Amino acid sequence: MSTTFTLDTSTSRATPTPAPMKRLTVPMIARRKGGEPVVMLTAYTARMAQLLDRHCDLLLVGDSLGQVIYGLDTTVKVTLDMMCAHGAAVVRGSYHAVVIVDMPFGSYEASPEQAFHSASRVMAETGAAGVKLEGGVAMAPTVAFLVERGIPVIGHVGLTPQAVNVLGGYGARGKSQAEYAKIVDDAQAIARAGAFAIVVEGVVEPLGRAITSSVDCLTIGIGASPACDGQVLVVDDMLGMFERTARFVRRFDDFAGRIDTAAAAYAAAVRDRSFPAEAELYAPVAAG
Repeated sequence: MSTTFTLDTSTSRATPTPAPMKRLTVPMIARRKGGEPVVMLTAYTARMAQLLDRHCDLLLVGDSLGQVIYGLDTTVKVTLDMMCAHGAAVVRGSYHAVVIVDMPFGSYEASPEQAFHSASRVMAETGAAGVKLEGGVAMAPTVAFLVERGIPVIGHVGLTPQAVNVLGGYGARGKSQAEYAKIVDDAQAIARAGAFAIVVEGVVEPLGRAITSSVDCLTIGIGASPACDGQVLVVDDMLGMFERTARFVRRFDDFAGRIDTAAAAYAAAVRDRSFPAEAELYAPVAAG
């Protein structure tokens, strides 16, 4: 029996509740190569994790929280403290999906030892099943170092947001033959190093397809190809929370519009004193 957490509305605290299924594991997910597509979404809070959990195989606590939650202009400013706090919340709010936490910029690039120190802290403080890190050939030794020490890793190639200052922007990668070949090499190096999956982001479609067929591990596309072994989106983009989104995003709802409508109705009810109504008030205690 697994455990999830419900929110006690009287105290706003997360309360453990038995759940009728076991959590998926990394080996279970890894065996899906070439099979049923893997469903992955980002999550940053316990409540969102509760809502997404039964629909997803993987929940990613992405460093995109820097922009989505904190209003930062880049993921480069995200800290390990932020990732640990939100990672723990998502683990508390889920019982089915495998939870993966992004390693933020500066927490793993210096050396495999630095990466292990950061990743082991993430695992210990959050209860997550693994970590994700960006980079290709240069990061392969680090991936191997982590995997050999018991930390499951998802790689990330193509458009790597933490390297936006080097890449010069968020445009699609792999348009030139040289860049196309380099990204294939990056993916293959990360796969050989032992990553159980690789996020392939923002690449020309044939490149996403080529990477998927050339590596033994899962590929998870985001602006890549339907041929990938799975797909991931930032949940707020998927829900339509922002006016501007990347080309590869499909909005499955207009959640921002629905929030605006609800907030307007609330404001009107407050101003015309129709809220709170009698049903929303506490009756006085009867005398004697």
